[in-house]
Amino acid sequence: MILTQKDLQRYLAADLSRLGRKPTLKDWLLKNESWYIWRYIRTLRHVEYHLNAHHRLRYLWHFFWYKRLCFNLKVDIKPNNLGAGFRLVHIGDLVRIKRDCTIGCNCTMLPGVVIGNKHFDSHDEPVYIGDNCYFGLGAKIFGSVTIGSNVTIGANAVVTKDIPDNAVVGGVPARIIKIKKT
Repeated sequence: MILTQKDLQRYLAADLSRLGRKPTLKDWLLKNESWYIWRYIRTLRHVEYHLNAHHRLRYLWHFFWYKRLCFNLKVDIKPNNLGAGFRLVHIGDLVRIKRDCTIGCNCTMLPGVVIGNKHFDSHDEPVYIGDNCYFGLGAKIFGSVTIGSNVTIGANAVVTKDIPDNAVVGGVPARIIKIKKT
């Protein structure tokens, strides 16, 4: 996914609309969580844009702030993974999304979501996640998995197999609880 200037503006607008409102100076002064979430997502989008546009000096500036926010907020989302309208609900437990992951538009994640490796050297196991997915608190996704659109993954579920569209899954290992009516 290569972002252009128009794509960057569109992605930021979609992310901001999912956040609700743009954080203000008051949110920064009071150290509100919404300000940190918006700052992280905005910095991540700028890292993606400047990495793909080969603006090295601006990329280094945004990358410095991106890594600093990753460390302070315990959120590790690799660049060029997220579709427009991504929403991180809270900052809390570690959120990690590996490099070989593709996430669609309008996905929502709670703290503790890990989309990671099944094995130590599993760099060639891609994960594909459709649009409008919801990941509950502490959900884990391991291995090469394809998750359809409009999927709800329950809290502390461990997904190791493919999931079809419009499903609600939960458990360890995750099983389909029901299929949503469209």
